[in-house]
Amino acid sequence: MFRLILACAIVAAPLAAQTPATPPTPAMPGATPPPHTLTPPTLRTPTADTGIFSPLDLPQSTAMRTADGTPGPHYWQQRVDYSIKATLDTAAKTLRGTEAIHYTNNSPDTLRYLWMQMDQNLFRPGSTGSLLFASDSRFGAAGFAGGFEIERIEQVTAATPARGRVRAQAAGRSPLRTRVEETMMYVALATPLAPGHSTTLDIAYHFNIPEHGADRMGHDGPLYELAQWYPRMAVYDDVHGWNTDQYFGQGEFYLEYGDIDYEVTVPAGYIVAGTGVLKNPATVLTSTIRSRLATAAHSDSTIHIVAAADLSSGAARPGHRGTLTWTFHAANVRDVAWAASPEFLWDASAWDGILANAYYRQTAEDTWKDAAKMSRFSIKEYSTHWFHYPYPQISAVEGPVSGMEYPMVAMEAHSRTAEGLYNVVTHEIGHMWYPMVVGSDERRYAWMDEGFNTFINTFSEEDYWQRSDSANRKGEAQFVFRLDQMPNAQPIMTPANRYRGDGNLGSLAYVKPSIVLLALRNKVLGGEVFDSAFREYTRRWAFKHPKPADFFRTMESVSGQDLSWYWREFFFTTDALDQAVESVRQTNGRAAIVLRNFGAAVMPIDLELTFNDGTTQLLHYPVEVWYGGDRYVAVVETDKQITAARVNPDGYTPDIVPADDRWTAAQ
Repeated sequence: MFRLILACAIVAAPLAAQTPATPPTPAMPGATPPPHTLTPPTLRTPTADTGIFSPLDLPQSTAMRTADGTPGPHYWQQRVDYSIKATLDTAAKTLRGTEAIHYTNNSPDTLRYLWMQMDQNLFRPGSTGSLLFASDSRFGAAGFAGGFEIERIEQVTAATPARGRVRAQAAGRSPLRTRVEETMMYVALATPLAPGHSTTLDIAYHFNIPEHGADRMGHDGPLYELAQWYPRMAVYDDVHGWNTDQYFGQGEFYLEYGDIDYEVTVPAGYIVAGTGVLKNPATVLTSTIRSRLATAAHSDSTIHIVAAADLSSGAARPGHRGTLTWTFHAANVRDVAWAASPEFLWDASAWDGILANAYYRQTAEDTWKDAAKMSRFSIKEYSTHWFHYPYPQISAVEGPVSGMEYPMVAMEAHSRTAEGLYNVVTHEIGHMWYPMVVGSDERRYAWMDEGFNTFINTFSEEDYWQRSDSANRKGEAQFVFRLDQMPNAQPIMTPANRYRGDGNLGSLAYVKPSIVLLALRNKVLGGEVFDSAFREYTRRWAFKHPKPADFFRTMESVSGQDLSWYWREFFFTTDALDQAVESVRQTNGRAAIVLRNFGAAVMPIDLELTFNDGTTQLLHYPVEVWYGGDRYVAVVETDKQITAARVNPDGYTPDIVPADDRWTAAQ
């Protein structure tokens, strides 16, 4: 059949244009007949499969990262353990410290050099970050003499015992050659690090503490919030090797996991809240405070650990003068941060053995009095829905930072309303899952950090306040998809350092990923299927380093659907969705509804029909109806007269032009 049709098609074209034949010239006796020649037809240029439904060009799957989105049998990642000792000088507003970094090379490569993150260098005068963001902007550098000053960096060689004729070798130290490139530092190793081996670096450093540390750290009077406060190892992974993207203030972080022990020495009157578990409570806390903490550890209601009366009477602090050293241990974390103030009130409660703390000043008490309750609810919410919180505590800290997260520490400013405070508290605590547990690269893929977190915040906010925020979601959808029509539009996959303005930051990192994940859940996969896939992604990549392809493949593998079209239109492009009802025609008990897809993006169709008796009917059509092009005729058997037809009746599909969603009989 195919051959016959093809032959007819080839023959028919020349016949339509043929001219009267010229009689052939007789051949001379013994001459060679002329070769038979054909004029080649003009053929259309071939078309590649580049449509919205074509396969998505993802990185090749390997034994490291499999085709179904699972970490493969050969998956590896580096491990970094730290031991840090630091002293806070509140008079000079400086921090001085030493750190021992134990670096384990689990890669198959021999490393002859390392890279370290030097985030405090953002605050050096003339840094690239200070040129991009004004000092008074949210991500601006302070514009003062900041930055890490490295006093010492050495590679420590472990002692080796004598074996046979090989002499014992004493432990040694080798000063290392370094090169600082803005907020990254190249470290040439004295002894190369072979696969499966470890080495230790010994570093001494200090820096001046910026007042406004790009809204991620800083100080306000006697209150200090310390983050990015020690040189940290950059990530070495199977995709990019060394990840050396600069820190400009806006893009966040990508870090290795390990155990971190740290000591911070502060004035004796200070209370310290930090990542991890306090190891010396008997030294820094009174017996009364320790007793209240023990009560809070088993209480689902808020216990005042340090009340205003304790601060005024001095009962909150041990009777020491000078300084006190607080010692913490944090297991399986990618970072540590801490805050210290002599003015902290301290509340706590617990859920499932996890202590939920809130530290705040009396000036914030009107809204922060419920912060421990909010923290407890958030931990329970995310543990119940997605993945059980793996750490022993969470600390919400009030201070000058408007909102920033670190493992077990959530920094928030004083909010005017309880609703405003909860939205920030639950957002920063949501980051304990993404990216603190699921360790994505925030600098390249901010949406895997902020977007995933904004998505889970949707359910947390609705559950806490016992309400529906659907109207807000509709407004957010219109906001972000209109931005996609602006001249500076960028796709979600744009790295955070390359966003064109704050509007794109809010849209591409936070709101748009959340909106399209909600649409994928509610309009494509359904809640049960989406939630199981999202949980599986979280479980698979907990304490690992997923890439976008790992997320896409996991969602497809668990849902059993090819979602290439969805990732392409909403993550890799700024394609717009515009579904419309073009016309309705009824004859002999049958209606033909002409549906159009005017944008480059596609979605399944929700079609609501309204009849002349006031009843309605909701019909669902899968996304595959657009395989045939941008026009689809829905045929409906009905004896009733259709008075109106509407696509996207609930407004949850991210349609950019709602005006053409509805047809009425008057049209």
